[in-house]
Amino acid sequence: MAMMDTTIIIKKVKKVTGGGHHGGAWKVAYADFVTAMMAFFLLMWLINTTSPEQKRGIADYFAPASVSESTSGSGGILGGTALGDDGNKNEGSSAVVSQLAPEAPTETDESGQSTQTGSLESASDQALKAEQQRREEAAFQSAAQSLRQAMQDMPELAELSRQIIIDQTPEGLRIQLIDQEGRSMFEANSARPNDRAKLLLRAVAKVINQLPNRISITGHTSATPGTRNPADWPLSANRADAARGILQGAGVDPDRVYQVSGKANSDPLYPDDPTLAGNRRIAIVLLREAPVLPSDSSL
Repeated sequence: MAMMDTTIIIKKVKKVTGGGHHGGAWKVAYADFVTAMMAFFLLMWLINTTSPEQKRGIADYFAPASVSESTSGSGGILGGTALGDDGNKNEGSSAVVSQLAPEAPTETDESGQSTQTGSLESASDQALKAEQQRREEAAFQSAAQSLRQAMQDMPELAELSRQIIIDQTPEGLRIQLIDQEGRSMFEANSARPNDRAKLLLRAVAKVINQLPNRISITGHTSATPGTRNPADWPLSANRADAARGILQGAGVDPDRVYQVSGKANSDPLYPDDPTLAGNRRIAIVLLREAPVLPSDSSL
């Protein structure tokens, strides 16, 4: 019996795992990388768009110093309190907010002084000036009322009340002694005061002595129709100086006299008619301690 030849064929099958694209793990890694880069560029954009004050506030908010260093139950962030609305627990919310809130930044000027301190000092100076002005106004009103009351109480002054004008100006309290038709205070074309002027000036001296303010004295004359008299300048100045002598003789301290001047007829009381007798006058001003500056002035 003939034997059959048998051939054994072994076929090797190569098993490929993971697919043709080596799996999908690289996609996850790439997605994480893109997300990280997006977050990085977004952070850089936010840093460039925020102001220094906002950056400082964020840094102060996350600073470790804003959290209590104590590890006890009452030394944590809540400090042993709760954020509830009942009972004493309500105080806990205020404590937490006050702990975590950053302090307002204080800037300094070129000299190194804090601008916040400078603003407080400026406000204090303004309040002091306002109070000083209020007291000065009250003192001026009291002095004016005293002079008016004295003229009412004294018969010899009552008839002269129309020859005194009292008002307040930017320079201070002004008391003007004016002439009337037939009732002048100086002899004609003379710097010698008459009894009427002396009586009024002594009454004014009593009011001046009630206040510490310095005084200025100015003489004025009336205009002469159709002519200009150069002698009015020395005449007005001499009359102001004569008034100063009477005030000092009535007790006014010479050191309080700040200025004595004459303006002739350059500043009439009645501009519509500079020839009126009322333009001849002596103006006595109790000067303000702080000069009043124009509203549009700049230093």
